[in-house]
Amino acid sequence: MCLSEILDVLVLTEILDFCVNNAKISTRIVQMHYGLLQGFIDAHRYLKPIERFLGVPYATPPVQSNRFSPTRTPSPWDGIRVSDKVGPVCPQKLPDISNETAALEKMPKGRLEYLRRLLPYLKNQSEDCLYLNIYTPAQVFFAKPTCKSGMV
Repeated sequence: MCLSEILDVLVLTEILDFCVNNAKISTRIVQMHYGLLQGFIDAHRYLKPIERFLGVPYATPPVQSNRFSPTRTPSPWDGIRVSDKVGPVCPQKLPDISNETAALEKMPKGRLEYLRRLLPYLKNQSEDCLYLNIYTPAQVFFAKPTCKSGMV
C-alpha cells in the first residue's frame, strides 16, 4: 500500500468516524412516491455538509414468491421514515482472512488490509438487500432578502 492510499484511508476513516459521531437529524422531510423520508446532516471541518439517507428501499424484497422474479416497486410506508441505518448487503461468500499467512498466499497485503476494514460492514447479509444509501449536498435554506424602499 503506497503512502497516498494510506493517507486516503486515514482521511476517509476520520470522516466516517466524525460523521457517525456528529450527525444531526435533518429538519427537511422529503416526499417520495412511497412516503416521507427524513435523513441526517453530516458536517465535517474539511467538507461541506452532506445529507444522507440510509437504507432507502427501492424494490420489494426478493424473498419467497418474489424470488427470481423481476423487481417490483416497494410498498408505501406510513408516517416519516427516518433513514438512519444501512440496509443489509446481498448474500455473498466472504473470504476467510482469520489466518493471515494463508490469506497472504492468496492476495496482496493491501487487499488483506482493505478486507479487514470492509468485513464488519458485510456481516449483515440478507436476500432482502434492495436498499439505497443516498448522499447529497445538504440543502441550506436562507431567508429571502427583502429590499427596503430606496434600495435598488
